[in-house]
Amino acid sequence: MIAVLGGLGAAVAWAVAVLTGARASRLISPAATLAWVMLIGLIVVGPVALAEGRPAAFHGVAIGWFALAGVGHVAGLLLVYAGLRIGRVGGVVSIESTEGGVAALFAVAAGEAVGVATGVALGVVALGVVLAVWVPADASELERDDPRAALFAIAAAGALGTGLYATGHVSAELPLAWAVLPPRVVGVAVLTIPLALAGRMRMTLAVAPLVVASALAEVVGFLSFGAGARHGIALAAVLASQYAANAVLIARILFGERLGRQHLVGAVL
Repeated sequence: MIAVLGGLGAAVAWAVAVLTGARASRLISPAATLAWVMLIGLIVVGPVALAEGRPAAFHGVAIGWFALAGVGHVAGLLLVYAGLRIGRVGGVVSIESTEGGVAALFAVAAGEAVGVATGVALGVVALGVVLAVWVPADASELERDDPRAALFAIAAAGALGTGLYATGHVSAELPLAWAVLPPRVVGVAVLTIPLALAGRMRMTLAVAPLVVASALAEVVGFLSFGAGARHGIALAAVLASQYAANAVLIARILFGERLGRQHLVGAVL
């Protein structure tokens, strides 16, 4: 039950994070958006992790998982923001949200037991991706999208799935505050500091609340997923990927985005 609640909680939080991040990335660059999101997240989580002190388990393999979780998530989000800048939220998020399926496949390959229902769910996810990406020759302009957005989303799914699987291991070995740290530490190191030194950390009054909301939702999502992953990485990951459905629905209501019938079926699947 904890794996279920953790996964669903992450799905809600990450839907908010991706939508606010998408709007911000269209006002400033994807790199600047992610740099601010990671910096704010580190400011929120860093003091808590420091107060807990360095965990005794933070050595050897745990450091490797920590680094992989950070790199995978930062690279994946950067690809997501790049895709969202040129494509519709519904199309990009429907594809990249299969990160949960990628993480689940890693878990299965590593020996984690998965029930028949979860296996069937992974197959449905794969079918949904095919429908979300494939564009018939006679499709209307409404159903067409920049093909680069789909490529960004596919690459993001692989990177985020890798990071999600690594996060599951980090959360199993370290306190939850430390499990949330990897993307924020890596993001600040490879994006925030270099962009700040280059004078490219853009910010406007319109963007500020968006990046703050995205950063806080990212942290909440990671905490929720980390708690759930302690009781089953595969199940928590697949349920967390349902944030795509939430994001598509919110984008339709708030932003007036429309998807073709086929793409809508793919998003629902």
